[in-house]
Amino acid sequence: MTLLNSGDRVSDTLVIDRLLGEGAFAEVHRVQHEYLGWQAMKLFKKVASKAETRAMLGEARLLSTLGHPNIVRFFEASTVQTPEGMRGFFTMEYVAGGSLERLAAAHRPSVPTDLVAEVMTQIADGLAVAHDQDPPIVHRDITMANILVGYDGAGLRVRVSDFGLAKRADPFTLLASAQGTFAFMAPEVLRNKGYSCASDVWSVGTIAYLLLTGHLPFDDGDQFSSYSYARFNRPLLPPSSYNEDVDPELDRIVLAALELDPGARPSTARALGDALRQRKENLARGPVHSTSTSTRPPTGRARRLADQALALHRIPGELGRAADLMEEAVNLSPQLSELYLAKLILWRRGVMM
Repeated sequence: MTLLNSGDRVSDTLVIDRLLGEGAFAEVHRVQHEYLGWQAMKLFKKVASKAETRAMLGEARLLSTLGHPNIVRFFEASTVQTPEGMRGFFTMEYVAGGSLERLAAAHRPSVPTDLVAEVMTQIADGLAVAHDQDPPIVHRDITMANILVGYDGAGLRVRVSDFGLAKRADPFTLLASAQGTFAFMAPEVLRNKGYSCASDVWSVGTIAYLLLTGHLPFDDGDQFSSYSYARFNRPLLPPSSYNEDVDPELDRIVLAALELDPGARPSTARALGDALRQRKENLARGPVHSTSTSTRPPTGRARRLADQALALHRIPGELGRAADLMEEAVNLSPQLSELYLAKLILWRRGVMM
């Protein structure tokens, strides 16, 4: 039972459309803004005093200071009356394509190498804005679910979301307390040694390894769980051991991000992004690197979404809605991405064809 349901009015300009997902502390709804169109709304479940509401809306305050194309955009923060009492909420950018989990599922067992490198680069670019703060802001919960994948007029645009656990590091030690999701936690975090920018880099490396191989790093799927520090006692195989399309330079970058010693990793997301851009430049000067694409046919849902988008896009005023539907479709199906991604990018530019 959710706090708010489809059709409930949040304010004079906001109406609940549908639930996108929920966790222990909040629900996320798609909402319709009377003037600005679709947005996502994070609604906190906890009964809160004004002081507690202000504390929970710290994520909104943080997002309002970190404007960047690769960080989800923030719009508004307030409170709303629900059947369970007053609750805090904030609204942010709605990304129709959904999370990186959806993209990974569509490409299983592995995502094409160049797409993984581009996703990594854009995550790093978004995080770099936080890491460059003085003192740095560390995200502390970079996971597949917290990376949103969409498209604009320039092509793929990845957004880092869910800064609910983000925290400014201590100005002297540059460390923050340990938080996050176990499977994506750096070894020093699991040992309660504090969280640094390099710990965020580890989480990005974990995402890259999972996308390239279908496996979590240091996880044999049997003997040790993601809670166990013992799993780090075995050597880490390079991604190319599982996926022959991974080039040596991407192997090196991913393994560097997953160094057990945080001092041996890229120290910040900016350093990671610079390494990825250098790899791209090096590849551009050499042979074109080929990547594999899934041949699985589109799911019924993906096909329906694409058909709805194609039917809508010529109706006056419906191009944005058509683009949202097509964005969902191409993230669900590599085949539909090959067919319609170029069309989707034109739609995002406002070009109807």
